Amino acid sequence: MTPVSVSVVIPAYNEEDNITATIARVSKVLEPLEEDWEIIVVNDGSTDRTLETVNQIAAKDPRIRPISYATNAGRGKALRTGFAHAKGDFVVSTDADLSYEPKYIVDLINELKNDASIDLVIASPYMKGGRTEGVPLGRLLISKIGNRILSLAMDGNIKTITGIFRAYRRSVLESLELESEGKEIHLEILSRAVAVGYKVKEVPVVLTGREKGRSKFRFRGTVVSHLLFSFYERPMIVFGIIGLILLGSGFLGGIYVTILRFQKTLNPERPLMTLVVILLLAGMQILSFGFVSIQIGSLRKEVYRIQKENRLLSRRFSDMDRGGR
Repeated sequence: MTPVSVSVVIPAYNEEDNITATIARVSKVLEPLEEDWEIIVVNDGSTDRTLETVNQIAAKDPRIRPISYATNAGRGKALRTGFAHAKGDFVVSTDADLSYEPKYIVDLINELKNDASIDLVIASPYMKGGRTEGVPLGRLLISKIGNRILSLAMDGNIKTITGIFRAYRRSVLESLELESEGKEIHLEILSRAVAVGYKVKEVPVVLTGREKGRSKFRFRGTVVSHLLFSFYERPMIVFGIIGLILLGSGFLGGIYVTILRFQKTLNPERPLMTLVVILLLAGMQILSFGFVSIQIGSLRKEVYRIQKENRLLSRRFSDMDRGGR
C-alpha cells in the first residue's frame, strides 16, 4: 500500500451542485505537492445524486475515495468516519461548498510541517488578518457572537471555535475519544485537544458565502448547542454570575433592613428579613455548585488524558502486531 502524506476529508450531504467543482478545485491545489494525497468524500446519507457523482469521479482517479452510509446522521459522524479512514500523516477537514478557498489547505499543512510543536491548525476568519465576504449578515452576527462566547468558555484564546476548516496531525485524531454526531464535533475536538495539552494555532483566512446549494445552517440548533457547550465547558460562569447576583441582592437587602432597624421603622410582620436570608443562602449555595463544577471539570480533563494514553498505547500495540506478521 502506497503511503499517503495528506488526507482531505469532505463531509457531503445533498451537495450534487457543488461536489464536482469542489473535488476538482481541491485536487488542483494538491496536485503540485510532492507527497501522495487522497480526498475522502463522506456521503452523509444524501438523497440527491451526490454519491453517484463522487463514484463517477472516483472511477477515474483512485485518489478520490467515496465513503457512504444510507441515513443522514450529521457532520459529526461524517467527520469521525472520514478521520477513521484517513491514511495521511496530515488530515485536513473542509466543507463541500468550499466556503474557504482550497489554496489555504497547503498553508495549513505547512504550518504543521514547519513547526513540530503545533498539533492542530485552525483557519480563522475572526482573528486579526482574517475576514468574511458575502456571508449573510444574520448568520455572520450569530457566528461571531457564538464564537466570542465559546472563546470565553474555552482555554487558549481561540477566536474561531466552530469552523470545520482545520488541519490535524493524524496522531492527534487517533488519540481523541470523539462522540459528537452534529456540528458540535468542532467544539468537542478543540475542548479535548486543549485539555490534553495539544498546541493549537490559528491562521487568518477569508470566509466566503455559499454560492450553490442549500445551506445546512439551523439557527435554533446551533444556538442551543453552543450555549450548552459553553455551560458544559465553563459552568462557573453561569453559577458565578447567578450566585453573585443573589449574594449582592441579599447583601443590599441586609443593609436596607439594618437601616430600617436603626430608624425603628422595621416591620417584623413583613417577610423582608426572610427574603434577605433566602437570597444569601441561595447565593452561597449556587456559588458552591460553581466550585464543585470546577473540580468536576478538572476530573473530566484527567479522564481525557487517560483516554488519550490508552488510545495511543492501543494504536502502538496494533502497529506492532501488524509489523510482526
